[in-house]
Amino acid sequence: MRFQLSSGLSIVVCLGCFSAFLLKYLSGSGGKKKDVEKETGLGVIKKKNENFGEWYSEVVVHGEMIEYYDISGCYILRPWTMAIWETMQAFFDAEIKKMKIKNCYFPLFVSPAGLKKEKDHIEGFAPEVAWVTKSGKSELEVPIAIRPTSETVMYPYYSKWIRGHRDLPLKLNQWCNVVRWEFSNPTPFIKSREFLWQEGHTAFATKEEADKEVLEILELYRRIYEEYLAIPVVKGKKSEKEKLAGGLYTTSVEAFVPNTGRGVQGATSHCLGQNLDITYENEKGEKAMIWQNSWSYSTRTIGVMVMVHGDDKGLVLPPKVASIQAIVIPVPFKDADTHVIFDACLKIVAQLSEAGFRVEADLRDNYSPDWKYSHWELKGVPLRIEIGAKDLEKKQVGCVRRDNCAKVDIPVVDLVKEVKDMFDKIQQNLFDVAKQKRDASIRVARTWDEFTVALSNKKLILAPWCDEHEVEEDVKARTKSEIGAAKSLCSPFDQPELPEGTLCFASGKPAKKWTYWGRSY
Repeated sequence: MRFQLSSGLSIVVCLGCFSAFLLKYLSGSGGKKKDVEKETGLGVIKKKNENFGEWYSEVVVHGEMIEYYDISGCYILRPWTMAIWETMQAFFDAEIKKMKIKNCYFPLFVSPAGLKKEKDHIEGFAPEVAWVTKSGKSELEVPIAIRPTSETVMYPYYSKWIRGHRDLPLKLNQWCNVVRWEFSNPTPFIKSREFLWQEGHTAFATKEEADKEVLEILELYRRIYEEYLAIPVVKGKKSEKEKLAGGLYTTSVEAFVPNTGRGVQGATSHCLGQNLDITYENEKGEKAMIWQNSWSYSTRTIGVMVMVHGDDKGLVLPPKVASIQAIVIPVPFKDADTHVIFDACLKIVAQLSEAGFRVEADLRDNYSPDWKYSHWELKGVPLRIEIGAKDLEKKQVGCVRRDNCAKVDIPVVDLVKEVKDMFDKIQQNLFDVAKQKRDASIRVARTWDEFTVALSNKKLILAPWCDEHEVEEDVKARTKSEIGAAKSLCSPFDQPELPEGTLCFASGKPAKKWTYWGRSY
């Protein structure tokens, strides 16, 4: 930056130094430090353990996952996010096609008559339905709803298409957006007014077929969380209170965020039973009712990943879903031949890209290597590869892991094999660390006193329960506070032994099962 002085002299100031000086000056004089740091890209200010909410907001913005929009609860999903979503989408889409499930698309709009017809299934979403009431300046004769989910859109046509047993099974999925409007305190990915998801809707002749698919889909959701996002989840069944309204039963994968002590319903797979009054002619020529399922996961998955793995430097991305798995950074020293180092960086990118890795080089000459290190750490890139003059001499590169900051020098000749091994280790380590933290947060509570102590300490609580609706309502009422009430999360399929005579933690009645409890998003 050049300044002209009154004496006619001019001085040149390094932009990086000037930015650092300006930041220091403003932070010491009550200036807008946060704004300056945004402009200079200097990273995250808040600490994860001190102010989780603000830390999370900073990470998803500075990490270039989202941008805030001028309508509350709506967010711009930037390419860094969409690449993660597309990776999960590619996996899930390929797996459901193996199950002979076909993709389709139904309209965004729902008629009032359609909503009313499926009132039992829309009951839980009714307060969140957004309505279109005008076209230009003219009021619509009949308002049109925007889908909060698609049962009401799709099922009238299932009834039309399914006439006989040869029309079954009917197995459809759609990738789309939905809108759920009425709520407070929106949170990017976790609680937004519009979000992306997939929703599958299937119809079968028998309950056995429906039950089988519910668990097959739930296993795919577990794989998304554990194998791709490196997040441990619990597979289980929802209580009657927490299941999908109008459905027969709901299964889910449940995640947990230790920093906040809150559970997250990661994805759900529902058996809707025979409650939708869709009939067909069976093989005996008799009128019969179909069995239906629905299942979905959304961009909420990405928010859970940020919450679980992120640290005070920013995002930490698992290699399987990272848009860029490795970033190559030149480290030119004084008098070094920059062009030779840049060429070496590009060769490494080509070598690793040819091997199937997602790799790029940061050759920008207006930023220092240290600035680039911080920038790509903030964005969560799993591996940083550094190349300097000495590395060229030794025919090696320096590799730094994002998950644990470990650095190792690797001969170029072994790079492809070593990078693959490193990605596998990073992926596994992220899962292992997350599981260790999750497991350390689990408390077994056999009495109400033990339950309330664990809840106040932000724990995931496993407790024996009598499985009664009134008792669950009572737990919610007795734990209600400014930060929310406790509720049942799920009863795990993998049930610990329940000794005879075990009593419910809340009612003192005979317990029927073990159930996870806690506050949730």
